[in-house]
Amino acid sequence: MEQETVVIIVGAGPAGLAISACLNVHDIPNIVLEREDCIASLWKKRTYDRLKLHLAKEFCQLPHMQFPSNAPTFVSKNEFIKYLDDYTSHFNISPFYCRIVEYASFDVTSEKWHVLAKNGISGEIENYCAKFLVVATGENNQGFVPEIPGLDTFGGVVMHSNQYRNGENFFNKEVLVVGSGNSGMEIAYDLANWGANTSIVVRSPVHVFTKKMVQWGMNLLKFFPCEIVDKILVMLSKLRHGNLAKYGLERPVKGPFFLKGKTGRSPVIDVGTLKKIKAGEIKVLPAMNMIDGDYVEFANGNKKKFEAIVFATGYKSTIKTWLMDGTSLFNEDGMPKKRKPDHWKGDNGLYCVGFSSSGLFGISKDAMNIAEDINSILEEEEKEG
Repeated sequence: MEQETVVIIVGAGPAGLAISACLNVHDIPNIVLEREDCIASLWKKRTYDRLKLHLAKEFCQLPHMQFPSNAPTFVSKNEFIKYLDDYTSHFNISPFYCRIVEYASFDVTSEKWHVLAKNGISGEIENYCAKFLVVATGENNQGFVPEIPGLDTFGGVVMHSNQYRNGENFFNKEVLVVGSGNSGMEIAYDLANWGANTSIVVRSPVHVFTKKMVQWGMNLLKFFPCEIVDKILVMLSKLRHGNLAKYGLERPVKGPFFLKGKTGRSPVIDVGTLKKIKAGEIKVLPAMNMIDGDYVEFANGNKKKFEAIVFATGYKSTIKTWLMDGTSLFNEDGMPKKRKPDHWKGDNGLYCVGFSSSGLFGISKDAMNIAEDINSILEEEEKEG
């Protein structure tokens, strides 16, 4: 038996919740299919304990609902999870949990999307049908670990950052963090606080700012061009942090907001990691060449023994494993073909939310755009028919 609705949404993370809420505001029927047994499983099950939102709360709220007035400027993981639970309740979002989408295709005869999902509890295959399909699985779908020669010979602990909770079990152990984005830098800081002998691989130039600097920058972007704001932020970073090159941290040639818009790579928001790097409590190392048993060889030829490796090396999209007929919107890597701001819409009623590399702020914009677009299509069809 096939269950029919107007919009099928795949994923009940912040992106899926945002688009469902926006559709509910327009009274557009929708079904949310979620493979896990809860909303926001990445936040609830696969984030480290000390995580806080790196941007001020006004840039992280979802459509049609602000954070409580007494919420701190930078919201903690648990406070954000409560906000998402309240958001789900407020907008009467009722995801179908434990539904693993295995196949989705567009039928040209009926002009509808047909979705097959395995019920993770009963094991049955369920059929769904809708005029519109919204992919809300997001960019952070499956942890990515790069192929490194000899990784399979490593005898210690190997984990992706989505498995890391805290450094309690790593006291006095030699731990290598691979990846110098926000997650990598913050995990390295947490490990050092727990007494681990911490090293971090930094392969590429990186901008480092405080939370307040980024908050100022985002507000300045409302009034000034990106180029001017970037220059101001870089100057502030130099004044506060000094010359980071002597610690192994090179600054990129291009500015932080330019790079964010061009590549999706965010600047690092320092939580105290720089102080520990400068004090020698966290060692900065170059790219890895290979692994031989418990020893890691680096690009400078040096070798060092480690007991654990944490890969903070990002995520990859798995859309191509289940979405057929999605080439109007997604490339071979499962990411949008079109550049912002036109990245969220494909052909035949196919949309994506949470793929703009713009965090929660981008999710909110995508969700509102998609809901307005679907609503306008439905209104036009109603007038015609």
